Amino acid sequence: MNRTIGILLIAPFASAIAFAQTSDSLLQLEDVFNLEYASGLTINNDGDEVYFVRNYMDIQTDKKLGNIWKVDKNKNLTPVTNGLHVDYSPTLSPDNTKLAYISTASGKPQIHMKWLSSGDTAQMSHLTHAPANLSWSPNGKQLAFTRFVDSKPKSVVSLPGMPKGAKWAKPAIFIDDMYYRFDGAGFSKQGNSHIFVMSSDGGSARQLTSGQFDHGGKLSWSKDGSQLFYASNKRPDSDLEWTDNNIYSLNLKNKKTHQLTDRVGPDRSPMVSPNGKMIAYLGANQHYKNYENTELYIMNIDGSDKRSLTANLDRSINSIKWADNSKAVYFNYHDHGETYVAYQPLSGKRKIVAQNLGGLSFGRPYTGSQFDVAEDGTIAFTYSNPQRPADVAITKKGKTTQLTALNNDFLGYKTLATIKELNVKSSFDQRNIQAWVAYPPGYEQGKKSGKTYPLILEIHGGPVTNYGPHFSAEVQLMAASGYVVVYANPRGSDSYGKEFAQTIHNNYPSQDYDDLMSVVDGVIEQDAINKNALFVTGGSGGGVLTAWIVGHTDRFKAAVVAKPVINWFSFVLTTDIYPFVIKNWFEKMPWEDSAHYMKLSPISYVGNVTTPTMLLTGEADQRTPIAETEQFYQALKLQNIDTAMVRIPDSPHGIYKRPSNLMSKVAHILWWFDQYKTEE
Repeated sequence: MNRTIGILLIAPFASAIAFAQTSDSLLQLEDVFNLEYASGLTINNDGDEVYFVRNYMDIQTDKKLGNIWKVDKNKNLTPVTNGLHVDYSPTLSPDNTKLAYISTASGKPQIHMKWLSSGDTAQMSHLTHAPANLSWSPNGKQLAFTRFVDSKPKSVVSLPGMPKGAKWAKPAIFIDDMYYRFDGAGFSKQGNSHIFVMSSDGGSARQLTSGQFDHGGKLSWSKDGSQLFYASNKRPDSDLEWTDNNIYSLNLKNKKTHQLTDRVGPDRSPMVSPNGKMIAYLGANQHYKNYENTELYIMNIDGSDKRSLTANLDRSINSIKWADNSKAVYFNYHDHGETYVAYQPLSGKRKIVAQNLGGLSFGRPYTGSQFDVAEDGTIAFTYSNPQRPADVAITKKGKTTQLTALNNDFLGYKTLATIKELNVKSSFDQRNIQAWVAYPPGYEQGKKSGKTYPLILEIHGGPVTNYGPHFSAEVQLMAASGYVVVYANPRGSDSYGKEFAQTIHNNYPSQDYDDLMSVVDGVIEQDAINKNALFVTGGSGGGVLTAWIVGHTDRFKAAVVAKPVINWFSFVLTTDIYPFVIKNWFEKMPWEDSAHYMKLSPISYVGNVTTPTMLLTGEADQRTPIAETEQFYQALKLQNIDTAMVRIPDSPHGIYKRPSNLMSKVAHILWWFDQYKTEE
């Protein structure tokens, strides 16, 4: 984005900055383009080098780009790839002499190879669709991957009579699939994801699977390289049981498959042990609830003797990695808004071996993270700091070393919000509700002088996700404009156990409203808050709760409802994942229990709204389609409530398709709040 435009966007907020810092020391909208973060970590066998994607925002193209870098245990940084494109999924060969990765250098995502001793690189594939899930064979001679394979488009009619050279309208699109569009991808093409294998020296890729089922997710090789293990949903009614994946083996010679798991529920991410005798995988039983804990399972290589290693851990497992001795599995999980890596022996007590993971969410303070483990047990992970996006760190035998400081050259000269934890008791049932408060630069000095501050309640989406003490560009920009910002994990959030998450099953929104109001009261009780300048915003599930809040209280001066569900009846019949939502979030079809659907819909309470409310949604949003936003906007207009609608062109549900979209979202939120802010 042009820097002048960015300055104009932030100008209306300058009046809110009433502390000693100069504007140059405060985070500003256009500073989004100066931020970087690490992702895609892979560590070498010796544990002394980490390869990672160094993500950055290009101001000229308004895109997120990334190249692969290497950092060693002495903190020496070296570029591995370069160019104005996206390189991702770095994967070291078993002998650590080659690095396979995916790059858009040629215009489309293709497999590339880097020979680490010579520094030579080459494009290895020329595929029509993007490859994914790269996996080296144990001997390093082959690469397996998945990619989409087109099938013939469905057409039931052929129009006769078109003269040669005539230009008629585009043909009609015939659709009879249950899932026919997806957020961020648009209308689905006919075809499926299949498994391929190719020589690591280049050449043609061989397709190993076929049929009308998707063969996706992580791939793992048998020790002798004769089999691949993967997850797939091959049920005849797979559209209705969307998440019922099972683990399969695939013989590379004759392409025969064998099913290893058979329960109802998602089994995925198979990983063969280094000794080749066992498979670790992730899974859960399907109980048609809004949430189930994902557990770590192991079984013999033939699928026998299945057992959970984490049945006694009331948390979900995110990803796994075998220990080199095949006697334990490393895994990461969320707990109370933070992320840890645990070492789980096949028999015995687990222990936490790495903490402070996170930093991948970037825009909002979610708990995204990655980790990898070397043969010697060194753990590489994305390091989370409330004032920094993800960096690279390693830990070994209890000693953690941060290897990169990607943003110190920029953020080191900025005064950022400080983040402090807050715990309150819900007014509904005295449950403990965890939250974090971001204090604007100069807050303590202003508090001593008797100054009070406006407060923003920022609500996470999901609804079964969680916030934590992680970097958030949105929160930092709001605080830089003089607001105290509080964000919380109300009931329904994960990382607090299954019961806590399931309290909102078929009951959302409900008492999560009470939790959030208790959090606001807790901040007011302890901090210098202007009680006449309270504001609320949230996106997706947070948009649902924001719309619910303004229909149930008038204590907020203004609200911004981002990408919401306003009407559950219309939403479940227009969202891209409608069978999943109906089967797992509700107990009946909407026409069978319309009263219940409407009872939980913010549109039912629009007659109570007096709060000035802005709506903000991406025009390409397929998850919470913009028609939901339009319903609330038009209803508020009919009620003569101050309202506005902001439509982000071409943006899907995440909104941040381009860095300037993040700027635009925050700029509109702060402009709206500034219109209704009063000094105390």
